Amino acid sequence: MRTFLLADNQDITRKGIAALLYEEGLSGQTTEVKTRKELQEKLHTYPAAVVVLDYTLFDFSSLQQMLIIKDKAKESSWILFSDELAEHFLRNALISDPTLSIVMKHDTVDDIREALRHAVYNKVWLCESAEHILHHSEPVVATPGLLTASEKAILHEISLGKTTKEIAWEKNLSFHTVNSHRKNIFRKLEVNNVQEAVKYAIKAGIFDMTDYYI
Repeated sequence: MRTFLLADNQDITRKGIAALLYEEGLSGQTTEVKTRKELQEKLHTYPAAVVVLDYTLFDFSSLQQMLIIKDKAKESSWILFSDELAEHFLRNALISDPTLSIVMKHDTVDDIREALRHAVYNKVWLCESAEHILHHSEPVVATPGLLTASEKAILHEISLGKTTKEIAWEKNLSFHTVNSHRKNIFRKLEVNNVQEAVKYAIKAGIFDMTDYYI
């Protein structure tokens, strides 16, 4: 049986995957990892593990950084499992490493089961949206949309390491409103996580580097 490394910072997702693995009779050993460093350590111990990763919630600074770690554990199988991934990111990931499996959290349970089964046998599983991106020519990508004043303000707070809950409290906004701004920022900038958004904020001069303490 393969060891599964659940690299996802949502408790409910980890428990859901663990339950599916148990139902499918695939759970040899399941280990939770919450940081990039911890993932590297576990891959050193279990080089043939199956990694189930939510890239958007993990502390990778770039796709390349993730692929370097994956390449060092050549016997491992990886499933990218997220709510949403930017189209250009998915295309680059699939071209850079065709051994990646991809399934979205909004896909059916049957699709998620198939991705897990395939990974156990070192086979690739791509969800419908990933298949579409892989087999269609890359569209002309416009310059990322300009951020509104509110979005710039939220990005400034994100860049300072504040959580959605902290930003909502300080700015007297609802959690839902701040979370919506966060999603819009990521979509407009075509990024997938905080680290990538922060890089944009630095380059765009949205905040002073002297304030940066992440």
